[in-house]
Amino acid sequence: MTPDAGVFQRALDGIRSVALRPEMVIEEVPAPSRLAPHAVALSGEVVPSRLEDEDPIATGRFVVLHDPEGPEPWEGTWRAVTYAKAQMEPEVGHDPLAGQAGWSWLTDALEQAGLGWTAAAGTVTCVTSESFGALADREPSVELEIRASWTPVLTDGDEAREMAAHLGAWGDLLCTLAGLPPLPEGVVALSGVRR
Repeated sequence: MTPDAGVFQRALDGIRSVALRPEMVIEEVPAPSRLAPHAVALSGEVVPSRLEDEDPIATGRFVVLHDPEGPEPWEGTWRAVTYAKAQMEPEVGHDPLAGQAGWSWLTDALEQAGLGWTAAAGTVTCVTSESFGALADREPSVELEIRASWTPVLTDGDEAREMAAHLGAWGDLLCTLAGLPPLPEGVVALSGVRR
């Protein structure tokens, strides 16, 4: 195993051992193969009851890329790429600050976890759907979608713990988007990654 593969494996071990909230169901999915020499991808859903037939209230994806060459836009050798979306209350569709709120949920999750990160970029999209004609009886719906990426700043030898914390911050973002209250201080989640 090359040194770079070993570093990535430590980060991957951390991701695979992370404990997220019990409402979160995540699984590894095929990772993009052309963006970096090393990659892992997870798909996640927030399902409050954890029943298989219940629709998720938020969905998303978390991808970790590692390129020892350190592509210039990344400002480092790691990149976390995320996608998260959820249905919102109809009034959110008319809120001019909805995008700023969505972005702050991401940065707040990273800051509250005490993580090192740089070169954040992304978009927050709020889509309002209204039905007409034969579909006029449907209620208006609003969906908020966050697409973002950032460069995790990891400490040599501590990649497992720190990358697990980045995944945890993404999980917090997804739960916030779903409207779940934060876990009380001192409460530990017991779920893990499904492979």
